[in-house]
Amino acid sequence: MKFIPAAILLAALSGPALAQMTPVGTWQSIDDKTHEAKSQIRISESGGVLSGRIEKLLRKEAKQDAVCEECTDDRKGQPLIGLEIIRGAKKAEGKDVWEEGKILDPENGKSYTLRLTPVEGGKKLEVRGSVLGIGRTQTWVRVQ
Repeated sequence: MKFIPAAILLAALSGPALAQMTPVGTWQSIDDKTHEAKSQIRISESGGVLSGRIEKLLRKEAKQDAVCEECTDDRKGQPLIGLEIIRGAKKAEGKDVWEEGKILDPENGKSYTLRLTPVEGGKKLEVRGSVLGIGRTQTWVRVQ
């Protein structure tokens, strides 16, 4: 009976560590050129499908009331803060990778095929956007 409280404590402490190997959470995107924080994105999960919205614009010169002027779908003219930029990503079977979704670049209004891969114990997230296999990978940093 003495071991039951210790087992409960161990399970409670290990739960958050295991939960970090998921894209679910809040992330800072980093500008490829300046290496400065660009925005804060919250990724959530519903029914096994991920979506992600911009929560904050972090650049000093960012207009907090900016809208997605370049978007061509239902997001055209929508405020950047609150804008859904990740849609439809699902966990690949047997891997810590989420695929089959799309990511929107609000700067050019284009959507790309998405792959999300937590790395460094879930402290960072590799975000790959591509078209016909050609694309780029950004590394986002988890907000603690």
